[in-house]
Amino acid sequence: MSKDHKRKILLVHPLGYSSEKADGDISRIANITPPLGIASISAYLSQNNIESDIIDCYAHPDADNKIKVYLEKEKPGFIGFSCSTSTFLDGIRLARIVKTINPETKVVFGGAHVSALKESIVSNYEPVDYVVVGEGEQTLTELMQSDYNNISKIKNIVYKNREEQVVFTGYRKILLELDTLPFPAYEKLEGYPEKYKLPIFNYPVTPNSSCISSRGCPYTCSYCDRSVFRKSFRYNSAQYLCDHLKYLNQKFGIKHINFYDDQFTFNKKRIMKFCQLMINCNLKMSFNCAARAEHLDSELIAAMKSAGCWMISLGIETGDENLLSQHRQNADVEMLREKIKLIKKAKIRVKALLMMGLPGETEQSIKNSKKYVFSLPIDDFNLAKFTPFPGSPIYQQIKQGEVMGSFDENWERMDCMEFLFVPNSIKKEKMEKLFVDFYRSHFMRHRTLFNYITMIWKSPDSWHRFFQNFFSFMGFVINKKRHKS
Repeated sequence: MSKDHKRKILLVHPLGYSSEKADGDISRIANITPPLGIASISAYLSQNNIESDIIDCYAHPDADNKIKVYLEKEKPGFIGFSCSTSTFLDGIRLARIVKTINPETKVVFGGAHVSALKESIVSNYEPVDYVVVGEGEQTLTELMQSDYNNISKIKNIVYKNREEQVVFTGYRKILLELDTLPFPAYEKLEGYPEKYKLPIFNYPVTPNSSCISSRGCPYTCSYCDRSVFRKSFRYNSAQYLCDHLKYLNQKFGIKHINFYDDQFTFNKKRIMKFCQLMINCNLKMSFNCAARAEHLDSELIAAMKSAGCWMISLGIETGDENLLSQHRQNADVEMLREKIKLIKKAKIRVKALLMMGLPGETEQSIKNSKKYVFSLPIDDFNLAKFTPFPGSPIYQQIKQGEVMGSFDENWERMDCMEFLFVPNSIKKEKMEKLFVDFYRSHFMRHRTLFNYITMIWKSPDSWHRFFQNFFSFMGFVINKKRHKS
């Protein structure tokens, strides 16, 4: 392998299942999010004179051959896979192909799944040379700039030492200042931005995209993965954020942004300043964000509306207050109701984010949740099937033997589209029926139907996509499950 190629890396976002099933994957049809993590890493590597390329198999399901051709032609010294739990084994499949074509290429895995499981990944999966735990920019850069003798000095790495012992080098004490990072390398995502789609009926115009302005979360909900950012919570300044959107608008023509942050409005002062900057620069871009109700007030909501806020997503999780209190702080459903009213008063759309099947869930709690949610003036909602992911506190409790229910830990199916965890107090078949009933009832409500009709002029591209994929969407509504096996 030539010296020039040793410091080159191919970054891969695996699909997670066979490419033949991609066209029928309802979640993929409805939403293709750019892999912002590896795009950020790629930009940081470039800043440090390390060459990198990106292949996004989720956006391009037929990318297997592209990877093979790239390996044969470029012979990169490294290949990196960024994986969720459901895409990890597909990443391993590709890693084995890598080792067959170029045995010398070092295979690096990163992402939430491997950050949670650390040493067991290197121990149990032979193609994996290194695991990057947590944030990837600085760690991967140091790994590619070092020789093997210095690996032990790099924090956040799992690898095998010369004695074939699996070693975790420990966590970094100092994390990067987010404002020092370059903007993600969007230009390395083939087909960007047209290839990437926000969830249907969740945007007013195209082209649109996603953006992350913070990392981590100050809360400790039982169901949230903590493996990448652990207890840290950092965010970009308002100026950096405005400059980021200006860059996306001017270089790629982006007109609408979805902020993928867990807690976009946590720091009110930051968002108030951001809103003023957006108004002053007159970008005429709109945006969505996710927020916790306790970090919203009428002043902030009004400022966000003036700056172009189109929709706010709220993590309600469940409308049963007793169940909610078992899994998160500030479980006050009436406070949630009042904040939703404030958002609607400002003429901003509201999307409710919900889960069914949390430990402690019962048939009655599901009915309570449905009744509560349908009493709210929400515009849209997403109901996920609870899945205990490695890295979440509830996963550890379930794995340690706490009797909460049955858990079929099948990584390839852990995508919140199936009930792999079933609480003790309710049967899986009953949960499936209640899940379908929840969705059907939502789509049959007059308010919902009228809301979607108004999307003809509020989000015309969404209706275009809906009719393009009519049978796939209808299949989802009547509960035709997708299978990835």
